[in-house]
Amino acid sequence: MKKIFTIIAATFLMTFAANAQNALNSKADSILGDYECFEEGNESRMHITKNVDGSFTGTLFWLKDDLDPKTGDCWKDYRNPDKSLRSRYVHDIPLVVGLKYNAEKKQWDKGKIYDPNRGIKANCTAQFSQNGDLVIKGTVLGIGESITWKKMK
Repeated sequence: MKKIFTIIAATFLMTFAANAQNALNSKADSILGDYECFEEGNESRMHITKNVDGSFTGTLFWLKDDLDPKTGDCWKDYRNPDKSLRSRYVHDIPLVVGLKYNAEKKQWDKGKIYDPNRGIKANCTAQFSQNGDLVIKGTVLGIGESITWKKMK
């Protein structure tokens, strides 16, 4: 009897988690809001907004360690390949641009993500995981890397 109850409970929980993921991934505007990331010591926060053309942009608005120890000033976008952008503050840059909701795939794609630590732009997609985290995957020449963002309450 316990075994049957455990199987039923596990099935219910997996179905509930899958439905929650599908609910988040089935509405274009569910990506809107503030997110935080605690990966690889890069504690940061990003705000995702919707543009007039229906695409989405994620702008960095907070960094835990935002001061450059050399200058005492906020970090600047020193590694940007565009030299004219190297004087902008990192905590104000758009990290994700041009994401568009793809209803068929139930994900956001056709965007670009920028990594200010390396000065690299990559193609990106975004999708909510089963636990409700936003997973953004960037790829350059077929090589991919994902970063997980938790939605702030």
